[in-house]
Amino acid sequence: MIPIPVPDPEFFSLIILPLAIFFARICDVTFGTMRIIFISRGMKLLAPILGFIEVFIWIVAIGQIFQNVANPINYFAYAAGFAAGNYVGMVVEERLAVGLTLVRIISQRDATNLIDYLRGSGYGVTVIDAQGKQGPGKIIFTVIKRKNLPYVLDAIHQYNPKAFYAIEDVRHAAEGTFPMMPSRPGPFHLGRVARKGK
Repeated sequence: MIPIPVPDPEFFSLIILPLAIFFARICDVTFGTMRIIFISRGMKLLAPILGFIEVFIWIVAIGQIFQNVANPINYFAYAAGFAAGNYVGMVVEERLAVGLTLVRIISQRDATNLIDYLRGSGYGVTVIDAQGKQGPGKIIFTVIKRKNLPYVLDAIHQYNPKAFYAIEDVRHAAEGTFPMMPSRPGPFHLGRVARKGK
């Protein structure tokens, strides 16, 4: 029978246990951050599942703290894991890009190219004439999937680089027009859209 190596108790209490607490806190706070974000987006099924996992990991981590109250390194690991978990949770949520976003664009010059690009790419666009401090302009509204936001921002920077825009999360939208496969604006895309409208 092969003997199972037993870690040195001092090495376990000073290294392994604090690291375990640190990573456990990263996991549970990451789940908690995502849970809060999903609740704000009305995801009623996913949020409770994340809440269960979050609390389960937290109970395990806090249990180890109470079993080893004399080790101050565990407290530091607990706090550091909490801080890191907030950051990791936000990064993960950004990568998932779940939900819808309203982009409001205020252009102080002709926005025909931008409007043509957005419509030609399959985005639903509403345009309103506006009057600002520097004269007439356009207000462009479009509700998009969050994962498509980089493509829309690229289009704004290319076709109307001085336009003002604001981005808001949308909890729910009843109807909408969304592109099947979004594409970044290229040097030849505008010409294709312009010809399509003729």
